[in-house]
Amino acid sequence: MEALAFSDVTLELADRIILSRVSFSIEEGEFVGLLGPNGAGKTTLLRALLGLVPATTGRIRVFSGAAAGADEAIGYMPQTRSSNVGLRLSGWDFVACAAKGQRFGLPLLDRALRFDVDRAIALVDAAGLARRPLVELSGGERQRLLLAQALLGKPRLLLLDEPLLSLDLNHQKSIVSLVSELNRELGLTVLFSAHEINPLVGAIDRVLYLGNRQAAIGTVDEVITSAVLSRLYGTDIDVVRLQARVFVMAGAFEIERDEHRHDV
Repeated sequence: MEALAFSDVTLELADRIILSRVSFSIEEGEFVGLLGPNGAGKTTLLRALLGLVPATTGRIRVFSGAAAGADEAIGYMPQTRSSNVGLRLSGWDFVACAAKGQRFGLPLLDRALRFDVDRAIALVDAAGLARRPLVELSGGERQRLLLAQALLGKPRLLLLDEPLLSLDLNHQKSIVSLVSELNRELGLTVLFSAHEINPLVGAIDRVLYLGNRQAAIGTVDEVITSAVLSRLYGTDIDVVRLQARVFVMAGAFEIERDEHRHDV
């Protein structure tokens, strides 16, 4: 069964076409990496799945219904950077802030919602973090708590927007491993946005690569090729494989690393 599908979808922001007549589908239980250069539309695509960006043409379906009506089925982890907001909160309170759809301000939680917060924290193995203030936690530890927020309400689809942003390699591996475990054990469908393929190789089922207002979906070997990426980047791209790593090159420049260097 399809978890989500784009059928001939065009997405626009401020009269600029982000994606043009794109069609693809993702099956329930798949773990899909979402990649592409800056401005290719990764965040816009995720927001469209949340019903926040309407399609100019075509149709977006989430579990066979309209995207705007699928809120309870979706867990969303937005792209975040360093922030001082709420750093004095405990980890538990930080997760609880997202209960009832809230992100800031502690809601009054009944027994069922408190149990849900405890459940989500346990799923990301963060019971120890829950007792500590955010100010004491590393970036990777905070990402675990943000992931716990996305798991509140038992979603069937996880949309993760750059959860590896600014993390070191060890924390990147930890987050990818954790999401992969949730995907397998809970049967969650996962769309995981990232700025390079290497942290996801070996964990994802397929990759959805955006660029030049188009999209390509398939296995890593099918999509991460010179021919496909040259079309999506609009320039000549070389794909170099060295052992288990993949390097996307434009001349002497490593595209996936250099284009996103400003993010860190």
